[in-house]
Amino acid sequence: MGFRRRPNPVSDLLIFASVFLFARFTYAKSNGTKAVAITPVNHDLYHTSGALLEEIESLVHRHSDKLSIEKVTSKNKGYEAQMTIVTYNRDRKESDDKAKLRILLTFGQHARELITTELALRLLSILSEEEFLPNVNRSTLNRTLDRLLIKVVPMENLNGRKLVEDGELCERRNGRGVDLNRNWSVDWGKKEKDYDPYEENPGTAPFSEPESQIMRKLSVSFEPHIWVNVHSGMEALFMPYDHKNTTPDGIPSQIMKSMLEELNHLHLKDNCLVGSGGGSVGYLAHGTATDYMYDVARVPMAFTFEIYGDLKASSRDCFKMFNPIDITSFNRVLNDWSAAFFQMFSIGVQQMDGLQSKAIASSFDHWVSMDDYLNGYLMHRKSRYGKKMEVLDLGMQEIRTYFRLFLLSSVLLLFMFCSRISKTTRPLVSAMSL
Repeated sequence: MGFRRRPNPVSDLLIFASVFLFARFTYAKSNGTKAVAITPVNHDLYHTSGALLEEIESLVHRHSDKLSIEKVTSKNKGYEAQMTIVTYNRDRKESDDKAKLRILLTFGQHARELITTELALRLLSILSEEEFLPNVNRSTLNRTLDRLLIKVVPMENLNGRKLVEDGELCERRNGRGVDLNRNWSVDWGKKEKDYDPYEENPGTAPFSEPESQIMRKLSVSFEPHIWVNVHSGMEALFMPYDHKNTTPDGIPSQIMKSMLEELNHLHLKDNCLVGSGGGSVGYLAHGTATDYMYDVARVPMAFTFEIYGDLKASSRDCFKMFNPIDITSFNRVLNDWSAAFFQMFSIGVQQMDGLQSKAIASSFDHWVSMDDYLNGYLMHRKSRYGKKMEVLDLGMQEIRTYFRLFLLSSVLLLFMFCSRISKTTRPLVSAMSL
């Protein structure tokens, strides 16, 4: 959901605070004391937006057998946004992509969270085999990757990122001041008591922003089974919901939480908060992407990962608060979270295999796509309006089909049997009459 700075909930004091800070800085200089230092972007560690996207484009061209790229543009009321989308398909000759687990990852939704876009580059480098995970058998990993179709949005909020690069280090919104993670339709526009109009401007309406429109269209066309929205500001593994202090009911919720706990334990040293965003982060967020993906787009596993945060940093020192500033921390974050993502890929494939095994046990004699399995998995999911999303359970559907076939075949057999009897009895009747 994106960790929010909370310097002061009363927006009317912002001007006074600015004057106070200026006076404090002047006083500090006159008394030989240090003012609060603002950490600049470390360009030895971090790419500019242009350089990062160029490097990703070059990576795709070098590995066109696995990677493809497209640039999508959308415009609304004079405001235009462009988004780069990279698709990974290790076995592009595979004719049935429906049989693969589809994963959608998005990074850089909040402009100031530069570390997230660096993680996107690292993941793509590992997928293309230009970089490698330590202590991982590549052949085993490749067998997992053969089962996946992954789309990566490495920098969702390009216009906002450019503002950060121009010196607005605390900017998280898009190019016209809208928080993209408040611009989705689930519980859109609701304001909590600690609502910050600067940090959380939801826009004029749900999907008023071109960036959100592009992401919604992508989710509809791609229909992912796993969605991850990557942020920074703290260390956390969040599942729905953001807009209320609860998690969804039932087995799907248990599966999601179990996956997150495994990732946290295996690769993140149990440092992360695990649970619903609304129940863990300390405030409710309305109109978020992850809640939409789970409730409306019906993505079976929808997550928000918060990959780094310096909670001791001043709320005015945004680059330090949201991004590691030394190379040791920088590499640790990228290494740990890269391992966590690939572990998630492996768990996803294992779950797919489990679903397939259950299908085979139910007398399936042909390959069934992941969409059909997960339709059964989504049975009885509720929308935000309380309506049941009646998706047929695939096993029950097949049982009904086979039962109908059994009845039909029984009737045919009975008909054939009766016909046989009638044919064999006619000569006997004739003989008796003689």
